[in-house]
Amino acid sequence: MSSLTNQNIFTVSRLNAEVRLLLENEMGIVWLMGEISNFSAPVSGHWYLTLKDSRAQVKCAMFRGNNHRVTFKPQNGNQVLVKARLSLYEPRGDYQLIIESMQPEGDGRLQQQFDELKMKLAGEGLFAQTNKKLLPEHPKCVGVITSKTGAALFDILDVLKRRDPSLPVIIYPTLVQGEDAAIQIAQAIGRANTRNECDVLIVGRGGGSLEDLWCFNNEIVARTIAASQIPIISAVGHEIDVTIADFVADMRAPTPSAAAELVSRDNSHKAQSIGHYQQKLFSAIRYYLAEQKQHNVALLHRLERHHPRHQLQRQNQQLDELQLNLERAMNRYVARHQQKLERQQYKLQLHSPVSKLAERKVSLSRLEQKLLDAMDRKLLKTRHQLALAAEKLDTVSPLATLKRGYSISQTEQGKIITNASEVKTGDTMITRLSTGEVHSTVL
Repeated sequence: MSSLTNQNIFTVSRLNAEVRLLLENEMGIVWLMGEISNFSAPVSGHWYLTLKDSRAQVKCAMFRGNNHRVTFKPQNGNQVLVKARLSLYEPRGDYQLIIESMQPEGDGRLQQQFDELKMKLAGEGLFAQTNKKLLPEHPKCVGVITSKTGAALFDILDVLKRRDPSLPVIIYPTLVQGEDAAIQIAQAIGRANTRNECDVLIVGRGGGSLEDLWCFNNEIVARTIAASQIPIISAVGHEIDVTIADFVADMRAPTPSAAAELVSRDNSHKAQSIGHYQQKLFSAIRYYLAEQKQHNVALLHRLERHHPRHQLQRQNQQLDELQLNLERAMNRYVARHQQKLERQQYKLQLHSPVSKLAERKVSLSRLEQKLLDAMDRKLLKTRHQLALAAEKLDTVSPLATLKRGYSISQTEQGKIITNASEVKTGDTMITRLSTGEVHSTVL
C-alpha cells in the first residue's frame, strides 16, 4: 500500500473516461449489421435502440444531427446496417455505439460493398487518370457491349444512325443484370480485345436501382475494363447513377445516348472534341475530389474523437434518461394518489346519504304499495256490502211491487191516492206502472 500514490488510484469517473477515450481512439468507425429492438425516440429528437443478433446485443444512440438523414422510419424487428463510433456512456459504465448513418440491410450491404471495393481499387491506382487511354479522335469501328434487347442498344444505334450512318457498329450481346451478368460482360470485353475489330468500346445499360446495376460494381468487370487494350466508355444508367465501372473506364458517359454522341462525328465534331476533353477534365476533377473527400473524412474522424459534440451528446443522452426517470416517478406518484382517491371514494359511497335515501325510497315504495293494496281490498269489501244492502233494499222497494203487476196512482200534484174519496169527477189521475205512466180523468 505504501507504493500507491494518488495518481495510481482511479475514481470511477476517471476510469470510465479513460475507457471511453480508449474505445473511441482505438476502435474508430465500425460497420455493424443487426436487428433493431427497444427502439425509442424521446421529444429531444435523439434515437435510442439496441442492435442484436441470435447471441448478443449492444446499446446504441443516434443523435438528432445524424438521424434526420435516415430515409426510413426504424422499427423494432428491422434488419439494418449502421456506421457507428464505439464509445462508453460514463454515468452507467455501459459501452455503446454512436450511430452516424443507418440503412436497411439489403441496400446498406450493397453500399458498403461498393465503398469497400471503390477504396480497394482506388488504392491500387485503377482510377488514376494516368492509366486512362485516349479515345480515338475519329473511330473507325465502334463496339457495343450491352443487352441485345435493351433500350440502351436502340438508343445508341439511333444516335449513331442520325449522326454518323457510315460508322460500323459491332454488337457483343450480353446479360446486364443478374448473377451471371458480370462474367458475361467480362467475357464480352475479352472477346472484343481478342478479335480486335473495334477501336473503341461502349459498355453499359439503361438506368435502374443499385441492385439492378450491381454487375457493373463487380471486381471482375472492373479489372477486365482496366486491362482492356481498347479504350472503353462506361455508359451505365442515368446521369445520377455511378458505378465502379465508371471510375475504371477510360471515359464515363452520363447515358448510353451520350456515349454514342462521344464516338460519332457530325458537323459539330469540334464541339464534340471539346466535350470529350471536358469529360476527361470532369473525370479528373471527380477523382481528385473523391481523393480529397476521403482524406477529409479521415481528418474529420480524427477531429470528431475530440469534438465537444460528443460530450454534448452524452449529456443529451443523460438528460433523456433523467427525463424518462422523472416521467416514470410522476406516473407512479399519480397512480398511488389515484388509488388512494378511489379508496376514499369507495368509503364515501358506503356512508353516503344517497344510498340511504335510495333504501328509504324503496321501503316507502313498498309501504305505498301495501297501502294501495289495503285500500283496494277495503273498497272491494265496501262495494260488496253495498251490493248486499242494495239487494235487500230492492226486495222492499215499491218498484219491485210494480214489477209484479201492481200500480201506484197519484194526483197531478204527486200525492199518492190511497182512497177513492181523495179524488172527484174531472180530476186528472196519473197511474205509474212498472214501465211507463197512464194519465186518466175521473168520471
